[in-house]
Amino acid sequence: MDERRLALRNRMIGVLLRDARRREGRTLEECAEALDVSESDVRAYEKGREPVSLPELEVLAYLLGAPVSHFIDPQSELMRDEGDPDFAAILRLRHRIVGALVRQARLEAEMDQDELADLLDCTEDEVEAYELGKRGIPVTQLETLAQSLDLPLDYFRDDGDGPIGAWQQQREMDHRFHDLPADIQAFVAKPINVKYLELAMKLSQMSASRLREIAEGLLEITY
Repeated sequence: MDERRLALRNRMIGVLLRDARRREGRTLEECAEALDVSESDVRAYEKGREPVSLPELEVLAYLLGAPVSHFIDPQSELMRDEGDPDFAAILRLRHRIVGALVRQARLEAEMDQDELADLLDCTEDEVEAYELGKRGIPVTQLETLAQSLDLPLDYFRDDGDGPIGAWQQQREMDHRFHDLPADIQAFVAKPINVKYLELAMKLSQMSASRLREIAEGLLEITY
């Protein structure tokens, strides 16, 4: 991703962060406190002057009631249940996890830290800090890495073990449900149809040969 495109992506993410914050009625001070940064840092994120890291974006998404996809691929409604978790602890853990995944992806690609630094247009010291979780890697640089290594950005996302990840997954599922045709939504929403859905889940886990056997058995009964 070239420098102009990175700058544009940072500005786009910043605008969406600012709009979500204002819509949720959160202040710059609240966002800064959640991220353990200064208000000027949050303002820089919103103006696109500084890139936000994925763990920071995940925390802000939760705080502002929006799924992460709203900022990366904006298309979701803004909702969140009440109650804020320990953001500081989550950020520390997530930065370490993302850093470990970055290191793993780099090693599997047989890439040295200096090569990754060239790819991300940063220093080797910054790469080292990213991989150790001492510094959050900006989303835009993470996108560049993911695209270069042919990995989905979801590879680095919270897998749902923590409160924010679990909430994000639920919001994503809600969004996908609302994208279904109305007749399918109506079918799924009826409690009486739960048994049919459970059967469909079991069938989806079977091998093709087993499904073929079942289909042949049904044909024998029918004919």
